[in-house]
Amino acid sequence: MGYNFFNIKEVSGVFDRKLNDFRASLGAAVCQGKSIPFADNDITYILKLQHDRLSKKGLEISYDIYSRDENKNKFIAGSSWKDAHYESTVCFNQSGIKRKVKQNGRIKYKDDRKSVLYETITDVVNGIHPDNDTYCCPNCGAVSTVAGLQNGCSYCGTRFQMDDLFPKVTSYYFIDTFGMTKKEFLSGYLTSFIITLITMYILGIIFSKGAGYYIGFTILSIFIAYFLYAYFLFMKMIVRVISSAGKMGTAGSRRKFETRMKKISPEFSYEYFTSKTLSLIKTAVFSENENELLFYKGGKLDPKMKDIIDMNYGGALGCKSIHEEGNFVTVETKAYFDVLYASNDKVFFKKQVFSATLKRRTDIPVNFNFSMTKIACPSCGASFDATKNKTCPYCGNKYEITTDDWALVELKYN
Repeated sequence: MGYNFFNIKEVSGVFDRKLNDFRASLGAAVCQGKSIPFADNDITYILKLQHDRLSKKGLEISYDIYSRDENKNKFIAGSSWKDAHYESTVCFNQSGIKRKVKQNGRIKYKDDRKSVLYETITDVVNGIHPDNDTYCCPNCGAVSTVAGLQNGCSYCGTRFQMDDLFPKVTSYYFIDTFGMTKKEFLSGYLTSFIITLITMYILGIIFSKGAGYYIGFTILSIFIAYFLYAYFLFMKMIVRVISSAGKMGTAGSRRKFETRMKKISPEFSYEYFTSKTLSLIKTAVFSENENELLFYKGGKLDPKMKDIIDMNYGGALGCKSIHEEGNFVTVETKAYFDVLYASNDKVFFKKQVFSATLKRRTDIPVNFNFSMTKIACPSCGASFDATKNKTCPYCGNKYEITTDDWALVELKYN
């Protein structure tokens, strides 16, 4: 991700509070359909779609996200990028996820994944105020301007301070990690020591060894347990590396893509493109009818995608091809996800690779605050829900999403 681990900077203040509150609220959003006020509208919409999918399938899910290191609970700031009005920063924290899926009171699936949680937080650049930029009211969803909301939403009357509107979380994902906290390592080693010690004692009983045997092998068990535990961790790492071998083919995608895109928008970042791609894929997968979506221009999705109940970025997004024609660029990507399926009374985990093709205009700069969930019609100025309307319901004019953002033109299993 391009982070400098030798210059670690902890996030503090309102940024840290919102990042931690987002983490604490995410489980309730997935399980109970609750909203996260400071999450952007796109995240809120995806979480709603996911909750609706679970409800339709008659499933209950507990989604407990916890800090893996209580002594290092703060998020760490990573790479950042900005345009004229906004600056986005990827922040990360060692977080675990405990999931439990139930149907009719019976547990169908459960796991506990050791991960690193990445959240992108977007704020207003100091000194350059985006007064006239459109923004969706966090309470009623109506489109207004940033300045307008600070004076009071004209639809619901709610008044906001700038800190209420920004910073906001604009993307998130988890990536499984090989790394362990000190507490996790000691817990695993203690288990290994106890098993080794019990084995030694059983052997002593079987072969009628004296007291000296038990004292000596109690001390020796400390070293044997350490060796066995280290060997177990090494083999576990080898298995993960082998299972992730396909992701190595994505190497070089960042450099190739950014080299081309920065000629169009100097502020462009691969992190932004990754977050946008993941958001579009998840929205299309969790939607009831993907063909209603403004940003989706492909054919009918594989029916198996409608059995997906949870999906998380697998840590790799590769560019298979980049094609330019006129004022448009088309990018074919290879996206890796860790997916939970619910099908035929079974819930199961699978590592899944998607082929996603995206398209957008090349003569218009990136707008990091653009939201696909609420659109202001360029013809009549009315706001409408762009997730289910491809034309303005007031004036009938077709809205062309590629003017403002990426469109998903194809999504299939790789």
